[in-house]
Amino acid sequence: MHVAMISPIAWRTPPHHYGPWESVVSLLTEGLVERGIEVTLFATEDSVSNAHLVGVCPKGYEEDKELIPKVWECLHISEVFERGDEFDIIHNHFDFLPLTYTKMTKTPVLTTIHGFSSPKILPVYKKYNKKCYYVSISEADRNPDLDYIATIHHGIDLTQFAFREQIGDYLLFFGRIHNDKGAKEAIEISLKYGMRLIMAGIIQDEMYYEHEIKPYLSANNIEYIGIVGPKQRDKILGNAYALLHPINFSEPFGLSVVEAMACGTPVIAFNKGSMPEVVSDKKTGFLVESIEESVNVLDDIKGISRLNCRKWVEEKFSLDRMVDDYINVYERISV
Repeated sequence: MHVAMISPIAWRTPPHHYGPWESVVSLLTEGLVERGIEVTLFATEDSVSNAHLVGVCPKGYEEDKELIPKVWECLHISEVFERGDEFDIIHNHFDFLPLTYTKMTKTPVLTTIHGFSSPKILPVYKKYNKKCYYVSISEADRNPDLDYIATIHHGIDLTQFAFREQIGDYLLFFGRIHNDKGAKEAIEISLKYGMRLIMAGIIQDEMYYEHEIKPYLSANNIEYIGIVGPKQRDKILGNAYALLHPINFSEPFGLSVVEAMACGTPVIAFNKGSMPEVVSDKKTGFLVESIEESVNVLDDIKGISRLNCRKWVEEKFSLDRMVDDYINVYERISV
């Protein structure tokens, strides 16, 4: 079996720091190669992989603002489909745009839908429904108008996350600085509970950061440390008292939630989207409805077994399980 893997090109695959879709593509690609499956990875030229790498775009357009995204997206996707008949399966992680190229090849196309940025993109998915195969990354993120071949939760490389039994002394917000992710709410929870808060992640909304986050830094025992790489990520996640995840949208998955639990750190998450699938309520953290409820359960974090958090991830969100699930789908498609 020869799989063409289409990664996004906003960031390198794997990303230097931020880039959740690219991160998943990298993990899956390397896992497939280890199983002896031939993979051609279409990603940025500076990507790193044990698969056969094909790059058109020199680097991620979020890392080089001289690159016009639409120009390089078109060149990137067309490179795959002009060679489409060389492969047994084309696995698309690039959202909806590659679907519009599928008539260029007879090779079946599988699309992992990493979330819907807007209902306005649904017409493309609807047009190619039943002509392509769709995978959802959580049951919560399924759209009733689409047909899916499977739901496959993301898996993580557990060797990158050290388990820490010792409970930490700070709260952590780890994600995009954006209203969707509830960065402001994390600050409110921290202030009401009276525990130090560390915030890490890319600033996706500059105005939001300037008005809702920056005024609270330093003087209020709240620290923003910017974007962190893998080594610092492991340390920051593992040494926290709890991860705060007060999201304001129906999140399709939530990699940082799984990564925190892999380190043994419990999670307090607003009960939206995929969170009931990702967090085991009262066993690996708490699913809550409000800032007040978040504050009220923070004392109970001490009663959450950090080892149970790690075991939950080992059982549900391992890289091996994710690779197995995708191989099973590939085999169903290629029969």
